[in-house]
Parts: sequence; C-alpha cells; structure tokens
Amino acid sequence: MLNPDDPLELQVVKQAKIIDALMRRANRQKDVGPSAFRAFQSAIELQQRVMEQSRDLERATIELESARYEREQTRKSLVKALSSMEEGFALFTDGELNLCNELFQAVFSDVSELVRPGLRLRRFFALVQGSGQFVSSDRGVSNMPDVLERNTRSGMVTSEVIELRGDRWYKLSAQYTSEENVVILLTDITSVVRRNRDEKETLIDRQEDYLQAVFQNMSSGVCTFSATGDVMMHNARFREILNLPQSLLPENAPVQSLLDLLRARGLIRTDDELKIGRWHHELKNRGWLRKRVRDGVDRVLDIQANQLPDGGFLVELKDVTLEARATETLENRVMERTAELTRANEKLTREYEEKARVEEALRIAKERAEAAVSSKTRFLAAASHDLLQPINAAKLMISTLTEISRDTEFYEMIERLDGAFGSAEQLLHSLLDISRLETADPDTVSPTNVSLASVIAGIQGDQTLVAENKNVRLDVVPSSAFVHSDPVYLLRSIQNLVVNAIQYTEPGGRVLVGCRHRGDKVVLQVWDTGIGIARKDQARVFEEFTRADNVPLGSGMGLGLSVVDRACRLLGHKLSLRSKPGVGSVFSIEMDRVEADRGVTETPDLLLHTGDVPLDYIVLVIENDRDVLFGTTQWLEQNGASVLPARSPQEAMRFVTDMGMPPDIILADYQLDDGDTGVSAIRQIRQMTRSRVPAILITADRSEAVRKAGLRHEISVMTKPVKLSRLRSLIVWKIHHSVITQTLDTDKSRQ
Repeated sequence: MLNPDDPLELQVVKQAKIIDALMRRANRQKDVGPSAFRAFQSAIELQQRVMEQSRDLERATIELESARYEREQTRKSLVKALSSMEEGFALFTDGELNLCNELFQAVFSDVSELVRPGLRLRRFFALVQGSGQFVSSDRGVSNMPDVLERNTRSGMVTSEVIELRGDRWYKLSAQYTSEENVVILLTDITSVVRRNRDEKETLIDRQEDYLQAVFQNMSSGVCTFSATGDVMMHNARFREILNLPQSLLPENAPVQSLLDLLRARGLIRTDDELKIGRWHHELKNRGWLRKRVRDGVDRVLDIQANQLPDGGFLVELKDVTLEARATETLENRVMERTAELTRANEKLTREYEEKARVEEALRIAKERAEAAVSSKTRFLAAASHDLLQPINAAKLMISTLTEISRDTEFYEMIERLDGAFGSAEQLLHSLLDISRLETADPDTVSPTNVSLASVIAGIQGDQTLVAENKNVRLDVVPSSAFVHSDPVYLLRSIQNLVVNAIQYTEPGGRVLVGCRHRGDKVVLQVWDTGIGIARKDQARVFEEFTRADNVPLGSGMGLGLSVVDRACRLLGHKLSLRSKPGVGSVFSIEMDRVEADRGVTETPDLLLHTGDVPLDYIVLVIENDRDVLFGTTQWLEQNGASVLPARSPQEAMRFVTDMGMPPDIILADYQLDDGDTGVSAIRQIRQMTRSRVPAILITADRSEAVRKAGLRHEISVMTKPVKLSRLRSLIVWKIHHSVITQTLDTDKSRQ
C-alpha cells in the first residue's frame, strides 16, 4: 500500500488517509462483525505505527537541523579564520570555488565580483591572466591547470611569480590536497622583490666603482673609441705612456684629433699614419689587432686593439721597452748558444740512437717476459679444473683408506700421506688463488652480501681437529653480521689466517677468531699467542715466498698471507697486522657491514657435526672423471651410503628409471662430457621424477655464474677439492631439510 522509497512525510500523509477511510468504513457498518472488528483493530495498529514513525521523523528532523547549524557555525569559523590570514586563500572542490577570503578577492580588484562560489578552476586562471591588474608571470599562468592535473596524485605544489600594476608582486601557489580539493594561496612578496632589486642595484653600483678603480689603476694604458671614432674614456696610464696632459685629450674628441696631436708632438711620422689606416682596416675585418712599434730609438710599445660589440674599439698600450731589450739580449745569447747546441745536438743524436737501440732491446725483452707471465697466468687459471680433479680423487680414496686401515699397521703411513696431500692441496690453492688474483678479469671476485655466521662456522668446523691435534685451543666467537664481500675469497683469506695462527702457535697456546663492530664497519680479527712477527718483517710477510726471520724451516712456502693481501686489495677490505715477537699476533680485516640478506641460504645449520652417523641414503653420483667417481663411491659406501655411480646424465637417468623412484640426494660435477653440466642433469632428473630431489654441485669452477645458477635451482655448490667433513654435514642437512619441506607441503595440501 505504501512505497518505502517515498519520503517519511509523504508516507505519514498516506497512512493518515488510509486510517481515516477505514474509520469511516467501520462507522458505516450497522453490525460489527468479526471482519469489521479486525479491520478496526488493524486501523488502530496502523495509527500507532504512524505515530511512532512521526516521532522518529521529528527526531531525525531535529538532528538534521542541529547538524546543519553546526556545519554553518564551522563554516563561519573557517571564513573568520581565513579572513585573518595574511595571504589570499581559496578552496576549490570538484573544480569549483567553494570558499575564499576577502584578500583573495581583493588582489584582482577589477574581476573580484566574478570570484565567487561556483567559479570553475580553469576560469579563475583565465580571469587572472585577463585581469587589468595582471602584468606578467615567470612561466605562464595559463599552463598551471595542466600542471596541476599532472600532479593530482603526487600532491606537488605548483607555483608562479606574477607581477601586478603598481610594482606589486605575488606568489601564486596551487596544490591538490585530495582528488577533489585544490587549495590556492596568493602571497604578497612585493617587499622581498623590491629589497632584492635594491640590493642588486647597490651591488651593481659597487661593481661599477670597483671596475672604475681597476680601470684607472691598470698597468696598461687603455682608451675606448665609439663606432664613429670618438674618444669615450681613457685612464691616466694611457696619457702617461703617450705623454699627453688631461686638457689635450678630452672626452668625445675624434680619433683624428688624437693623431694630429701625436704628429704635432713628434710622436708619430707620416708613414705611421698610413700604417694606422691599414691597422684600422685590419681591425674592422678581423675584430682584433696586435702590433709592436718603436717610439724613437729608446721606447717600444705594444698596441692591442679589440672591436667592441657596438662597433667601437678598445686600444691597450703597454711600454715593453725593457722586455724588448731583454729579448734582443736573449736573442743574441741564443744565437751564440745555437752553434754550441748544434754541436751538442749532433753528439746527443748519436747517443740517442744508441739509447733507442738499447730501449728497443729492453722493450722486446719486457714483452717476452710479460708474455711468459701472461702465459703462466692463463695456464694456471685454465688448468685449475684438471689440477684439482686428481687431488679431489686422491683425497676421497685416502679418506676411504684411512677408515679401512684404522686398526692396521698402515694407518700411520696413510695419515702421513693424507697430511702430504693436504700440504699439496694448500700449496695448489695458494698458487691458483694468486694466479686468479693477478689477472685483470673483472669476474675474478664477485662481491655480494655474505653471512659471517656461516663463514666462521665453516672455519671452525675445518680447523678444530687440526688445532686439537696440535694441542692448540681454538676459540670462535659467533657473529650474526652480514658484510659485502666475495664469499669464496673471504673464506680463503680467513682460513689462511687461522691456519697460519695454528701453525705458528706452540702446543698449549690459544687462537681466537671473532668480530668487532665499528660504526658501519665490521672488523674480523684472528688473535694468537704464537711466535709473533718483528716490526721489520711485518710489511714483507705479505709478499710471495716470503717468511719472517724467526719462522723455522719447513713451515710452508709463504703464499698464504700474499693471497690474503691480494684478495683484500681487490675487494676493498683494509688488512692490518699488530704483532710482537714472543707474545703473538693480531690480523684484522675491515669490511663494510650491510643489512641482513634473507636470500643467503647457507647457515651455520649446514655445518653441524654429524659424528659417525652412517649415511644410510641412496646417493646418485654424476662424475665424468673415473678416478673421482671411484673415490667418491668408495668414500660414500664406506660411510654407509648406497651409491649409483654415473658418468653421464643419460646413465644417471637410466639408474633412476630402473630403480623406479628418485634418489635421496644427487652429487654432480659441474663440467661433464659433450657440453653437459651438472645443473642440467639435476634438472632433468627432477623433471623425470617430478620431485625436488636435494642436490649438491661439486666443481672446480669458482665463477659467480655457477654460484648464481646453484641458487636459482636450489642447488648447493661446493668447490673442489671438497672438505669431506663439510660434505658429510651438507648431505645430512640437505636430506633432512628436504624431508621437512615435503612434510610441510603435504600438510598444506591436506588443509
């Protein structure tokens, strides 16, 4: 009966009409039947509802009036506040003027009546530019609406300096405070502009006085002439050189009168006037002229003339008599010496030719030496893979022999063999590191964000047993800092420092590794209580094949510290040494500290000691070198693993197909036969088994490209020859981490 979308007042009127009709209908009934009573009862209920809605409408009306009153009071307060502002203020909402103060309207008095609520924004800028008060602006008021629209979201302020009649200046600023509202301010900067102008004029006056003082006190005589040839201004030195009194050279005197005056005083001759005529013609054509003339037999003058932009010219006179005499004397001496020099030159020519022959021989010898060094460097850099392969295979097989012969008479011999191979490995690493660091290849080092926690933990894991065997206490203070460095060469540098510290510390001594924070730097320090280094040896111990005088014979080749020094110089790290003989040494590496990098995947968890826990896993080994494959297989089987040895990706895939299930982990060399790589082989097996099989890449290639390829495909990278203790820990961690990840993925899929 009623439309709920109608206003409440209209609904109340309609309900009243319906009630009235029902009442009349009830009165017309002669007998009150059940239906009539129900109709009456409905009418009563309807009337009550109408009364309730009427009360609700009255309350809503009162609240609406209160809100309107408060908004009006707020608007009046805002207008009052704007009226007290010292700047013209206007607020445009949805492109139309909402409110403004009186000062805003008064600036452009001839169009103030048009500046009222409802004025469009673009229309306002057009009124400003068309106002009779408007004179100019620095960039153009008409462009401000377009600039404002481009800066709607950024909220940038758009400003223009405008000039009004009567030497008045205003700064017109506009800004979007939201997508609907634009605020415009008119700031009176007349006093600032006038003050700046007065200061500029004062500065110009001062500069004019300064230039006038400089002009009058120049050591040269200067005179300027107009385009018509009249004297405009000159200094006292000009009159002094020409011996002219002030009264004989007034301003605006024609140049011809000056020439007549000079001729009358005997300062120029008739033929000189002809020269002056030619000089004037030359000055007109070239724009400048410089001549040296003689004034009698005693004086020599330099004449420098330059054309001015207005067609006039400036003449500069210098008395160079002393200079000319000195020049003549010098020329005579030069002529005397020329003959002597000619004879000496002939002798020097012969000596030079002999020297040139010697230098050519030296150059050829130098080029041959550089070629030999370059050839050596390229050979060592290129042969690193072939050199490290047999070392890696030998280490694997020696480790297996060590376990097999532990209770036999050959155990001590094999341990000595292991030590000998360790020394050879250390020497080979040092030679290869020096070779790489000598090259100019920019990819030699690849700085990135490195976690010191993993680096220090790796050093601790590698050197703890070495320190224990020598009865040296090795203490390592953990650090959670991240630095910007090359992870490979940083590890090698710290490892060399720790190895040296243990080697040159007597049994019962102590080695301490830790970090200090100094502002935005991290200083990694290696302390020892060893034999120390004398001050005279502290600079040269960083040179190749150099050791301190107190180092016993057979203590190494002296390459470790050279590698550290070269790596730190390439990486921009500061390397320092403090030492005292008989007390100990402190080596420090200062590096830039960076924010924690969550992308670094290697953590100290990788280096947990697994002890003698057997590697009870199925391990797929992909290695094209027979000796390395054999040594790796023997070592893994000795440690309890089931090994699938493959020499190519195709053979590895056949093993997996025959087994019918993925292996627990893959160990792969990076460089395989026929251009294959370990990364592609791991990807093929993962695709075939449809599982993320954990994998470790074992390679002699230390380039940044290999490391990034490993990170991209979730493959850990270890360099040859590998540390077997780290390899064991990494295998256990990778497999456990894979199991945890698969369990979490399964739980998520079930949820």
